[in-house]
Amino acid sequence: MTIFEGSFSQTESLRFALVIARFNDLITNKLVEGCQDCLKRHGVDVNPQGTQVDYAWVPGCFELPLVARQLAITDRYDAIICLGAVIRGQTPHFEYVSAEVSKGIAATGFQTGVPVIFGVITADNMQQALERAGIKSNHGWGYGMDALEMASLMRQVKGVPAGNHYGNSAIAPTAHHSLSASFQEAVADPSVE
Repeated sequence: MTIFEGSFSQTESLRFALVIARFNDLITNKLVEGCQDCLKRHGVDVNPQGTQVDYAWVPGCFELPLVARQLAITDRYDAIICLGAVIRGQTPHFEYVSAEVSKGIAATGFQTGVPVIFGVITADNMQQALERAGIKSNHGWGYGMDALEMASLMRQVKGVPAGNHYGNSAIAPTAHHSLSASFQEAVADPSVE
């Protein structure tokens, strides 16, 4: 029998996309920082002008699955990390958004075969969200770890060598750079859509 298990090494050829909700940016910016710290400490170049991580900013959590799916179907990424925060209010809006976002992110992974990490904090209040985004611990770090593990695990399952991007290293870097350039402006100014 074969044992498949993800690892946190040999990350130089892995490619990631972070899809980040602008709404509740006090929380999401901290999640991004935690996620970047994790990836960087594991050898991933998190620079927006680099070749390993692309960043996509969306208005809110509800838009995360759509953009994650569009990125996943490009076959340029080993994992996609969706970051956001939904905080309970006085109306049932919280339940609708939380449910649809979680279903959409899960469906994206199932439909595309690309690991899509659910990095959306759901909290009853701002204090709980802040605690999860850095006051007590930063869940962004854990989302980065999940992405690293799932990316390497899926490469094993698909039989892709550690130093190769799905067997298409001659084509993927060119395609990646063209997509990366489109996100550089958005990263520099998150208000750009």
